Amino acid sequence: MDAIWPHLDPVLGHLKTCDLSDKAATERSLAKRFGAMPELQKLCREHAEELCPKAAGATKFGRLAKDRNGFSVDCVLSRGTGMRHTHPAGEINLCFAFEGKPTFDGDPPGWIVYPPGTTHPADVKGGAMFMIYFLPGGKIEWHPPSPPSRALDTSR
Repeated sequence: MDAIWPHLDPVLGHLKTCDLSDKAATERSLAKRFGAMPELQKLCREHAEELCPKAAGATKFGRLAKDRNGFSVDCVLSRGTGMRHTHPAGEINLCFAFEGKPTFDGDPPGWIVYPPGTTHPADVKGGAMFMIYFLPGGKIEWHPPSPPSRALDTSR
């Protein structure tokens, strides 16, 4: 979807200058420079099905770019908890409420940064959250759930 790039390319350029290990400073910088990006939000609402064509449980998702200016760019529309994962190089999220009053890992909509090495399950509560996330170098490590362990019955 070409109409999204005039909104996202300036963000990608700015992200190249950010130190993701300083979560607070990066979030402030993004909020000050870009705000909530209402025009982008409107575009995402209008094209949510196109931007998030795949589904897994309560989550819809789609890849916008595997590598754009050194970042992968993905969209997610979530109403629950996603798969646990680690960000080897960090993760930057632009989150906005799609339905209700959602939080993302307890944070309200806005810019949410995860420094390099952080792990979380991407937990949305209180509604639906639309997220555009940027991964430096496209780096992410997924942690699928472990199968339940079965106790070995040695009494026989």
